[in-house]
Amino acid sequence: MTTAKKTTAGRQGFKTGEAVVYPAHGVGRIIAIEEQEIAGYKLELFVVSFEKDKMVLRVPTAKANSVGMRKLAEPDVVKKALDVLTGRARVKRTMWSRRAQEYEAKINSGDLLSVTEVVRDLYRSDAQPEQSYSERQLYEAALDRVVREISTVNRITETEALKLIEQSLAKSPRRAKSETEAEADADGDDLQEEAA
Repeated sequence: MTTAKKTTAGRQGFKTGEAVVYPAHGVGRIIAIEEQEIAGYKLELFVVSFEKDKMVLRVPTAKANSVGMRKLAEPDVVKKALDVLTGRARVKRTMWSRRAQEYEAKINSGDLLSVTEVVRDLYRSDAQPEQSYSERQLYEAALDRVVREISTVNRITETEALKLIEQSLAKSPRRAKSETEAEADADGDDLQEEAA
C-alpha cells in the first residue's frame, strides 16, 4: 500500500485544513487528502481528524457527499438552530424504543437542525423529572454534536457554546412555565410551614 500526501489540493469543494461535519462523528478537520493504492486500485481519500475523540477517519473523496460529509453550517443556520431550542418540545406519544430510533437517526443524519431538535425534545430542567439512562445518553450525544458545531462556526469555546444553548433552552415556553410553577409551589410550601 503506497500513500502520497496532497496537502493543498481541494476535492468536491473540500480542502485541507477545513472543518467538516461527518454525520456519524460530528465535527472534524480535514488534515490531508491522500492517494492510496488498495488492491490495485488508486483511491483518493480525505483524512479527517476528530481531535476530541482521538480518531482519524479516511473517507474516499468520491463518496464524501453520499456518506453525508458536509461543510460547517452557515451562521444563519446556527441562529435557526438556537431558535429551534426556544420552541416547545415535540415528543411523540409512541413507545420509547421507537422514539429512541428516531432520535438516533436524527443525530446520525449530521443535519444541525435535526440534531438540535433532539436536544430540545430531550432536555430536562432541574424542575423536571429525571431522564432514563438511554434518554440521557441520546441527549448528551446530540448536545455534544451541537456544541462542537456552534463553537466551531462562531469561533468560541465549547463552554461558551454550551451557555448559548442553555440560554436558548431556558427561553422555551414550557420550561419557563414549569420553573415558575415550581417556584410558586415552593413559596406555597413556605407559607404553609409558617402557618403551622
